[in-house]
Amino acid sequence: MQQKTSLLFREVMPFLSMFVGLIILTSIFDALLHYFDLIWVGRFLGIPGSLLILLSFIYSLRKRKVIQFSKPKTLLLVHKTLTLAGALMILVHAGIHVYTWLPWLALLAMLINVISGLTGQFLLARARRFLDAKKEAYAEQGLAPEVVEKKLFRDAITVELMKKWRTIHIPITLAFAVLAITHIVSILVFWEWK
Repeated sequence: MQQKTSLLFREVMPFLSMFVGLIILTSIFDALLHYFDLIWVGRFLGIPGSLLILLSFIYSLRKRKVIQFSKPKTLLLVHKTLTLAGALMILVHAGIHVYTWLPWLALLAMLINVISGLTGQFLLARARRFLDAKKEAYAEQGLAPEVVEKKLFRDAITVELMKKWRTIHIPITLAFAVLAITHIVSILVFWEWK
């Protein structure tokens, strides 16, 4: 019974399912493009995907008070939606046709960025609520604080690790931006413009 109510199974597994769903959707779209001989469409999906990810930064501008319009909650929803849609397009764009190290690095940075963003947004808030609810339930049972602490040890460690998500998210966002821009510039330089 402990396993079913643990933070890992209640909160982390649904998050992993979302990420796996993104990968499965990518595979389906890529397979459909191949099946209908529309592989050339995938080549150009990187452009709208990148634009959607750029548009998602409106939330970051609002959060840092650079812009004042709209509500942060609304922009957070827009940020998540645009980022996931953009990531899906870029993943389909990458497909299995990445032949050099620069696009692979950009793709890897984007995937790590998506994972860290989802971790911060979806998991941390839910994990804190889950841990607080469990602590409250144990307290209502009249358990001593030391016993409660021992029972919640693994879950508390999980939450503490999850709190460090920004230390990964911001630098990876910057690394992804630099790698993506370098990839785009290299494509423009080596494009056959004839």
